[in-house]
Amino acid sequence: MYAIVKAGGHQEKVQVGDQITVNRLAARKGESVEFPVALVVDGSKVTMAAKDLAKISVKGEVVDDEAKGPKINIQKFKNKTGVARRKGHRQKQTVVRITAIA
Repeated sequence: MYAIVKAGGHQEKVQVGDQITVNRLAARKGESVEFPVALVVDGSKVTMAAKDLAKISVKGEVVDDEAKGPKINIQKFKNKTGVARRKGHRQKQTVVRITAIA
């Protein structure tokens, strides 16, 4: 059994026991979070209807609330003017372990 959940502007395919990395959530380490469901597949049974999905929820526990994504280097350069700029960025993320699909 797996589900497609909406998390932080993205959709993730999850099963019970999976760890997913999503954009920073307001929850702290050890707290539980709930994600809205877009699709549920249980063997050959696929659930897509909005009224059926409203009854289903995916619950998870925050494992790490201070994770960071990979470093992204940004460099701008304008020829013959002496203008050059370097900048870096690391996105703040949260790691969540999926505990239940019900």
